[in-house]
Amino acid sequence: MDSILKNVAGADECMRDEWVLPNGLRVLGERLPHLRSVSIGAWMHVGSMMETPEENGLSHFIEHMIFKGTTKRTVRQIAEEMDAVGGQLNAFTGKDCTCCYAKVIDEDIELAIDIIADMVMNATMDEKELDKERGVVLEEISMDEDSPEDLVHDLLAKAQFGTQSLGQPILGPAEQVAAYTRKNLMDYKNKHYLPRETVVALAGNYEPAQVQALMEKYFGTWQGGESALVVPKQQVLTGRHVVKEKDTEQLHICLGYPGFAYGTDDVYAVAVMNNVLGGAMSSRLFQRIREEMGAAYSVYSFPSTYTNCGTFTVYAGTSPETAQQVADELLGQIRLLRDGGVTQEEFDMAKEQLKVSYVLGLESSSARMSAIGRSKLLRGHAVDPQDVIRKIEAVTKEDVERVAHRMFGRPFSASAVGRNIDGLKLL
Repeated sequence: MDSILKNVAGADECMRDEWVLPNGLRVLGERLPHLRSVSIGAWMHVGSMMETPEENGLSHFIEHMIFKGTTKRTVRQIAEEMDAVGGQLNAFTGKDCTCCYAKVIDEDIELAIDIIADMVMNATMDEKELDKERGVVLEEISMDEDSPEDLVHDLLAKAQFGTQSLGQPILGPAEQVAAYTRKNLMDYKNKHYLPRETVVALAGNYEPAQVQALMEKYFGTWQGGESALVVPKQQVLTGRHVVKEKDTEQLHICLGYPGFAYGTDDVYAVAVMNNVLGGAMSSRLFQRIREEMGAAYSVYSFPSTYTNCGTFTVYAGTSPETAQQVADELLGQIRLLRDGGVTQEEFDMAKEQLKVSYVLGLESSSARMSAIGRSKLLRGHAVDPQDVIRKIEAVTKEDVERVAHRMFGRPFSASAVGRNIDGLKLL
């Protein structure tokens, strides 16, 4: 394995290019000449975390609307131009960022940059398209409400953050989305879609001189005032429970613990610990609750990291009849890990899993673009693959046990969705 890690494509000699345009836009590229693809993403420092309660859902609504026509292209032309070259075009809104991205073969790089720049800079927010897309967003909100697994995670965020912005759903409340006007969207976009708060990241096969010229051609005219961005500090609340009675076949349970902020080295120890607890098929939760007890189809855990805080979530979906047994087992396994630590065998396997999954991810231009784009936007510098590998290698068994004791030694928050929920005890 060591020899594989030492010879990861692009890890030893990470060929990076960086530019800053006169308008403040940062461009970061990672050359992967062995590929034929190139992935490009415009990362904006705006998401539900930056929204006031009155603005909740605007970041996500705008992300939808940038596909619905620009000053240069109709909604149909955007789709047809990208489909004509077999490319992929999409976007997502998160808690702390929004990204519009494309993947094309290297010879179509100019078209991809042109379309992304056009969507980000020149979206018209046409009234007719806005009213149509409002219906789509409202349907998405309904789908989230109809999906108890998604809903229980939203409720856990409310339990962990309360009225803080990280407690707000990314999609926003239906009644507010139904009332937003074009002016609301344009005012918010003009406030947050700024070149100084944007990173354009690309990874794949490209020529630096060509990319620099294309960025200046398509993004160079983007104007925006000085950023007034303030990333609100968030505190992870503990000991709070939020439940919702719902007529579902399964009862869905989430347990939430304080974690570690994005960019801190302890996130690597947490990632190893997660593989031991519930992040892999060989994990304790999967083997005990699904394989031995047969009490759940879906049971897992995962860490989440934000600019100034982090969380750790444990989830299980089970029948109302076995819900208490499963909840007790979740808490029992967490206490066992907290108090008893991990075996050397578990540690070695979990660490190897993490290394290999990271190395496999390096083979994707999309994954490479996402890694450097988000890191540059939120931390001010891009992660280096070899540095990540070294940090994973540096994690010790004692590090894993230390972060587990710290996280699981504090009160937890919880959420649950399902039938006959009143009798469920999560203490």
